[in-house]
Amino acid sequence: MRKRIMTTIAAGALGGALVLTGCSTGGDQDQATPSSTSQHQGHGSTSSSDSGGEMEHPMDGGPAPADIEKAASPKYPVGTEVTLTADHMEGMDGAKATIVGAFDTYTYAVNFTPTTGGEPVEDHKWVVQEEIKDAGPERLPDGTEVTLEAEHMEGMKGAKATIASSTDQTVYMVDYESDGMTMTNHKWVVESEIQPAS
Repeated sequence: MRKRIMTTIAAGALGGALVLTGCSTGGDQDQATPSSTSQHQGHGSTSSSDSGGEMEHPMDGGPAPADIEKAASPKYPVGTEVTLTADHMEGMDGAKATIVGAFDTYTYAVNFTPTTGGEPVEDHKWVVQEEIKDAGPERLPDGTEVTLEAEHMEGMKGAKATIASSTDQTVYMVDYESDGMTMTNHKWVVESEIQPAS
């Protein structure tokens, strides 16, 4: 009887180890799929303190808009290792990152209500001119009501938004690691939210 119990315990432990190994080896494949998401605090905040600002955010942000202009001589060229000082999401401030794109455009913080419902998002940083429907070439003034074309998170594309603030700093797309997860093509951080890698 004792031998049978020990065999059962050993089999259970081995099965548990195999399950855990199976979960951990799929990480790279999961990150490659566009639907993979990660919950992060922030990236703007909700108007409700109960929700904590937690939103689904893709682990791969996808390519930059086709019509965005590459920066001619950015302070941080593509491939540069940097440290982020932005705090759009939990784990971002102080994270090591690699520049994967640098662009010249107008960049906006916006307030919007997701098309999927839920609490309004305030001061979402950032969307670029090319991610706003019919934005035209001129900088949009604060308070302008717009329709978002960005797909940074679920419920963003097609959402009605209001411009909260804007900047003409060089804007960057980055790869970085946070809480053991690699975020690729993260959109966006502006130049003042980056410092040289230490």
